[in-house]
Amino acid sequence: MSTEIKTGAIAAELHAIADAEPFVTRFLVRNLQTGETIGRGEGEETPSASTRKTSIMMAALKAVAEGRLHLDERITYEARLAQEVASGMFRYLTPGIVISLRDAIVGMMVLSDNVCTKMVFERLTLEEVDGYCKALGMVGTHHRFLIPPLALKPDHSLADVTTTTAADQVMLLELILAAEHDAAAAARLGITVELAAFAVQTLKNQVLRYGIRSRLPFDTVVACKGGRGKRGRMDAGVVYRDGKPLYAIAAFTDGVPALMPDGTPGYTIALETIGKLSQVCWRAF
Repeated sequence: MSTEIKTGAIAAELHAIADAEPFVTRFLVRNLQTGETIGRGEGEETPSASTRKTSIMMAALKAVAEGRLHLDERITYEARLAQEVASGMFRYLTPGIVISLRDAIVGMMVLSDNVCTKMVFERLTLEEVDGYCKALGMVGTHHRFLIPPLALKPDHSLADVTTTTAADQVMLLELILAAEHDAAAAARLGITVELAAFAVQTLKNQVLRYGIRSRLPFDTVVACKGGRGKRGRMDAGVVYRDGKPLYAIAAFTDGVPALMPDGTPGYTIALETIGKLSQVCWRAF
């Protein structure tokens, strides 16, 4: 089977998964061994939810590389940091705990802890993180809030949240992968090779197993960051096989109903849809 025919067959399977549900599914997948790329609405802006945290991490690491921040900096968990927070475990802990900026970045990424996100983001500016994304070419990514308000309606507008695109997320992930072994690529991100390796490992340490990894063998290595928003679920990451990056995938569901016609929660089917997309790539690439 020719590469073109094979890619067409994979694309048909991926689009069929998206077509099977009443909500919008946007995605971009790239075979990192061959460069084969398949997309669906990959350039359309969509709520980012916590997938935005990968770019926050990289902006913070750039500030570390520049000497403006330090990974060993001590941060005290204050009660105010738990306000308007709907994810993570720190909100349930006793204020006064002291952790490092390194640990705050890890908490932000591996548990999507929004207290940790505040700890990191408060050491940057919204304009700094947004400008960093634009400088990298992430033209469809717009950071609008430190933490989105909890009272958002399910039909909120894009202007009410940080937005991104599947294409932007895959591009960022590929830049981080390249920077892990290439000083020139690291310089493009404004970081060092060592900081890039920290970023990749932090993404690999993700403990939430829904979305991309949900239908893969349990021991599969995945460097990813997922998210949950009022309009859908999303996930973006790199899947490894035999120690090497196999494919990058970013998938964003949107307009997901609270309940499906059979009574199943919509978010369950949204996450299952992302898992099915990833499973197709695992089997085909």
